[in-house]
Amino acid sequence: MSQLRDRMIRDMELRRLAPGTQKVYLRAVTGLARYYNQSPDTLEDAKVQDYVLDMIKNQKLAWSTCDTRVAGLSFLYTVTLNRKSTRLSIPPRKTAKRLPEILSAEELKRLFDGTVNLKHHALLGLTYSAGLRVSEVVCLKSGDIDSNRMMLRVEQGKGNKDRYTILSRRVLNELRAYWKKYRPQLWLFPGPDPSRHIDRNTAYRVFVHAKARAGIKKSGGIHMLRHSFATHLLEAGVDVRTIQLLMGHKSILMTMRYLQVTYKKLGSTQSPLDLLDIPDSRRFQPLQATVEYNVTGAGREPDHVLRPC
Repeated sequence: MSQLRDRMIRDMELRRLAPGTQKVYLRAVTGLARYYNQSPDTLEDAKVQDYVLDMIKNQKLAWSTCDTRVAGLSFLYTVTLNRKSTRLSIPPRKTAKRLPEILSAEELKRLFDGTVNLKHHALLGLTYSAGLRVSEVVCLKSGDIDSNRMMLRVEQGKGNKDRYTILSRRVLNELRAYWKKYRPQLWLFPGPDPSRHIDRNTAYRVFVHAKARAGIKKSGGIHMLRHSFATHLLEAGVDVRTIQLLMGHKSILMTMRYLQVTYKKLGSTQSPLDLLDIPDSRRFQPLQATVEYNVTGAGREPDHVLRPC
């Protein structure tokens, strides 16, 4: 298995798959090997397909998780093992579309006020103020801060693309205080080993703990700060195309979904009923229910009579 793992890693690196994608693909292959207690290269196609069925039927994994693991197994068999005849797939399925939770200005204030550690405060403030993904903020270098242009350079973000986003004046002042105290060298937010940046799990825990201290009950991880960044810019009147560039979205449709959670646009929209010139219902007295009696004397209300609320 170790040799097969090395071959698969080599193939993924040759195709420049993102580190996160490589990790997920390897986890999928490891799960298959443990399920049968065999090396995956000795398994027949039918057994591999049975494992996919088990993920859906017995393990009850989320559809997106199954899809990702199938992609990892397909990479192993079609690329690393060159078994072109192996066909692994699950039928497409519509997943529930959920709108992201957005932090209000008051909640953000509580979040930042409750973060007393200067490093953690700078990390969360930079994530929100620049609309960064957690994978982007942990990989920032000191040289990525352009204080002259008030811009922040994001190197090799999602899709292996560089971009620039805005730099907050308030966050810049805080970063200068942070630099004087911690003196980071290569990485802006180094881990216990200064030669390596902090990992994403650490940044996630920093946010979760800060959210708990702030008494925020909304669900979601550190990505909430990025969602809030885009939504608040829309509410401030920034055009969608500019926000798309700042966030590094490939398609503007991804950015436009934030239009669904901007309270200023939704809350200022009138119902068409309010635009009609019709009498106000308060001018009328509540309807008095009448009772009909049948020949046996039992009472019943006619279907057309409305009961007052």
